[in-house]
Amino acid sequence: MARWYIIAGEASGDLHGSNLMRGLFAADPGAEIRFWGGNMMAAVGGDLVKDYREGAVIGVSQVLLHPRKFARRLEDCKKDILSWKPDAVVLIDYPGFNFRIAEFAHKAGFRVFYYIAPKVWASRENRVKKLKAYVDKLFIVFPFEIHYFTSKDVDFVYKGNPLVDAVDRSSAMTKPRKEFLDEAGLPDKPMIALLPGSRSGEISSMMPVYMELADKLHAIPEYSGYQFVIAGAPSRSQEDYSGYAAGREYVRVVFGNSYGVMRHSEAAVVNSGTASLECALLGTPQVVAYRTSALNYLIARMIIKIRFISLGNLILDRLCFRELLQDYFTSDNLLHEVRRLVEDPLYRERMLEGYSEIRESLGGGGASEAVAKAMVAELGNN
Repeated sequence: MARWYIIAGEASGDLHGSNLMRGLFAADPGAEIRFWGGNMMAAVGGDLVKDYREGAVIGVSQVLLHPRKFARRLEDCKKDILSWKPDAVVLIDYPGFNFRIAEFAHKAGFRVFYYIAPKVWASRENRVKKLKAYVDKLFIVFPFEIHYFTSKDVDFVYKGNPLVDAVDRSSAMTKPRKEFLDEAGLPDKPMIALLPGSRSGEISSMMPVYMELADKLHAIPEYSGYQFVIAGAPSRSQEDYSGYAAGREYVRVVFGNSYGVMRHSEAAVVNSGTASLECALLGTPQVVAYRTSALNYLIARMIIKIRFISLGNLILDRLCFRELLQDYFTSDNLLHEVRRLVEDPLYRERMLEGYSEIRESLGGGGASEAVAKAMVAELGNN
């Protein structure tokens, strides 16, 4: 009967947090859980302190632009932890915020678990020292992290990747296409999925180019019957997309079923992140597209040391699907790649073979439950 304080700061953290909470309630039936997260975590139970959608930021520049808001959220979180006195503080990704909480919680005498490691293997390796100093146990989710954290002498647990369960247990894997289309209010036409991200900065950067792509494809006779379906992020509303899609009857927005949109599309254009790995697990050919502000890009160029930005490509350590980044993120480049994904069967087949390797490397199911059991055991040992 432990008290767990969980902090997730974005949509992917909400997903993984919800599955972790189910595992904690199963492994520790008397558990009390208080959390920062979203609708998916709230649906499981516990007490929601703050909805992540009220304060999600993107990139270093946004933190610099809103320092008071960021500092206020940190102070609110610290005060709540001190008041509630949990047995363990569980931090899910979101390193800009959670590293500060890790240091605070450790110095205040609380046990600190970090679930889904901050990407120190990609940039800001100096944070490894903070992991070793302030985190009691790190719970990693990618096989390539095993060697890295072993070489850095960081105490970790690896139980597989929770996305495998999240995807395989979703209705998208079993629901017939016709049923999905009816529920989504979509006509029975072939689809191209568009995933522009969940943050306002991402949407404003990605959507204009996505709409140029839709216009150019729609003007091609063999694609005139296609529909271009935007997978609306759970933290956004119709208004976030309608201004960009206005006047285009061939562009639709679907909320609450991103997996279905990806699963039943001929191809997907995916903003880098969790969605790209989900797309691989769902089996839809994709191209990753991403552009950030000039300042964030300049900072990234100085500190990022990995060959790829997509998790699937990182897992394979080779290019399984293309990444069109920054200046390469243009409607013409997207047009060429999407047509290749749809029209070139050998290209599709090679990509799907890579997807099989990605899935195999992530292990079997049950990762969230296994991590929860390991956390309960770790707390019991101390």
